[in-house]
Amino acid sequence: MKILGVESSCDETGVALVETTGSGVPRLLSHALHSQADMHQAFGGVVPELASRDHIRRVIPLTRQVLAQADVNRGDIDLVAYTQGPGLAGALLVGAGFAAALGLALGRPTLAVHHLEGHLLSPFLSADPPSFPFVALLVSGGHTQLMRVQGVGQYELLGETIDDAAGEAFDKSAKLMGLGYPGGPALSRLALNGRADAFALPRPLKHSPTLDFSFAGLKTAVMTQHHRLGPGPSPQALADLAASTQAAIVEVLVHKCLLALKQTGLRRLVVAGGVGANTALRSQLNAACAHKGVRVHYPELTLCTDNGAMIAMAAAMRVQAGLAQGDRAGSFQVRPRWALDEVCA
Repeated sequence: MKILGVESSCDETGVALVETTGSGVPRLLSHALHSQADMHQAFGGVVPELASRDHIRRVIPLTRQVLAQADVNRGDIDLVAYTQGPGLAGALLVGAGFAAALGLALGRPTLAVHHLEGHLLSPFLSADPPSFPFVALLVSGGHTQLMRVQGVGQYELLGETIDDAAGEAFDKSAKLMGLGYPGGPALSRLALNGRADAFALPRPLKHSPTLDFSFAGLKTAVMTQHHRLGPGPSPQALADLAASTQAAIVEVLVHKCLLALKQTGLRRLVVAGGVGANTALRSQLNAACAHKGVRVHYPELTLCTDNGAMIAMAAAMRVQAGLAQGDRAGSFQVRPRWALDEVCA
């Protein structure tokens, strides 16, 4: 079965083609992605109306590109999957509407996919896919959650952020430092030239027995330190603040992951979402987990951000698990707010 996946939840338009392989892990045939980062940079963040319009411009050319790369005709598509939510309502409508129209035109079913389930299962696209069960850290611009994953559709929330997500802490701290948009990658690059111990920043909830996170207080501490530097801080001072900020976020994430593994007794960790591409996080998690004898799995770096491949993969794994067959009605709806536990089997 060949499954086309369409992602349009925010500021990336992604299309991909995945093929199921019996009971084995589905394989990625081709994928294409367009980022709107340059377009939104002038505004310091995502403008929803502009995002929706750009998805409209990109989704058909990207679909043609994906089919050409895989040497597959439209008629060979067996299922069209799309991101139903969570995300920006207008952006979601573009992908959902396109998927429904394509499915109706081809006489093929469509399947709505949860955006976070796509991220959660994206490491199965890697050269070193995990096996169930595992602890998953979903860490992105809008979400920071720890999940116990027994199988496809079997997700238990262990802890989540009570305010800002880790990605928000990266982006908002970067904005305070005048690093522009997208801020997280810019802050990480600047941190390479700084000292991680230069500023004593808080590690919120690190010593709490729960698996919840909180990063709003860290953002406030970064703002306070930045004000103390005065106008026109030196490049080295900014690099030190960036390195200290990154160190605080990473330390909390690593500590909570280890605590989740200890509480569940599991020996496998999956890290997914845009922040999962952070090299400092990967390095420290790898070292800490190797010391504990725990295997860590990540998506390929090119598939950490939002993409169509993760949507197609999630759909394929749901079909293989007997949890979905698709909808032939041609109708669709989007769910801008949608908890992951609502898709549990």
